[in-house]
This record gives sequence, C-alpha cells and structure tokens, in this order.
Amino acid sequence: MICKLSPLSPRLILFAGHAGTGKSTLAKKALPLIVEKTGEDFFFLDKDTVYGAFSAHVMELTTGNPNDRDSPFYLDHLRDWEYRGLIDIARENLLLGVNVILVGPFSKEIQSGRMMNPEALGIPSQTSISIAWIDLDAQEAKLRMEKRGDPRDRWKLMHWDQYATRRINPPEHQRIKRFNNKDFDEAQFLRLIGDLLTI
Repeated sequence: MICKLSPLSPRLILFAGHAGTGKSTLAKKALPLIVEKTGEDFFFLDKDTVYGAFSAHVMELTTGNPNDRDSPFYLDHLRDWEYRGLIDIARENLLLGVNVILVGPFSKEIQSGRMMNPEALGIPSQTSISIAWIDLDAQEAKLRMEKRGDPRDRWKLMHWDQYATRRINPPEHQRIKRFNNKDFDEAQFLRLIGDLLTI
C-alpha cells in the first residue's frame, strides 16, 4: 500500500477510554471523515487487533486462561509491554511522516501526561497530538459489556468493584476532547472530529 505522507507534520489521534465505551467503533466511524477532511492517509492501530491473539496465547501458557486480561498477573507482567509495543509501532510510523490513529484504553499513559508529550513518546516534536476520550458511565458500560459477551470482559464483570477503581477521569488538557457516548449524537461527533483536527 502506498501512503501519502503528511505535508506539514504527522498527526497522532487517539481514541481512548475504558472498556465498553465504544472507542473502537467510534474510531472506525471517524476514520473516513478524518481522511476526507484532511486529504491525508492514516495508519489505523487498535490495541485489541495488535495484541489480542498474542496476549491470549501468553495468558493461556502462564495462567491457563486466554481471556485473563485484567487480573493482577496480567497487569503486572504483560499490560505495560503491550502499550510499549503499541507506542513503538506508532512512533515508527510518525517518524516516517505517516499519520496514526491509535485505539486503546491508555488510561495510565494519559493520566501520567505521557501521551500528550511528543518528547516523552520519542516522536517528532512537531507532531500534532489529539485525544478523543470516550466517556460512558460505569453502569452503562457494564450493561454493554454484558450484552456483547466478549470473554475478555469476564474478569472485569466478575470483579466489577475492583475493576471500577481503575476507571479514572482523564486530566484537563487542551489535547483531550471528551465525547459522551451514551446516546450517540451525530452533530456532537462531527464537532469532536473538527476539534481533534484543530489542535
């Protein structure tokens, strides 16, 4: 595939938020609109696609449960390495001048401020970074997770009170644009895309 490189500076757009908020669905819906508005190509990188099968295999070998993605073992031994690899792939593309749309929770990385800092990420300093934080209240997210029946959600649902303590609010930052996805609003979604592209 031949990519058109960004004429000025590469863009890094994140669709982030907690499980069940609809970030992957919204990112895929946004992609053609972003391409149309910018006239540029984007590399689409979703954490579940990149590491889903790999992490399932590792967890099956170590804990006997391929869907164990939230237990203390996973969080201590695998979680940060997944994010490191994901950011490395994004960095490689951005250094080549290729725009990236990155999809994943990224709660820890956003809370620390790292995802808003090109220097901390090792990406070109002129990179335009914008983050769509997808909001959804905990009860609605839980209902959607129960409805979709993804076995990777099983630990979260079985240990909901423990998992819920990790549902943080992102810091206030000019790069972060929040979108409430409880009742999808097309006009607000288009406004979100405009905001992401004007940072």
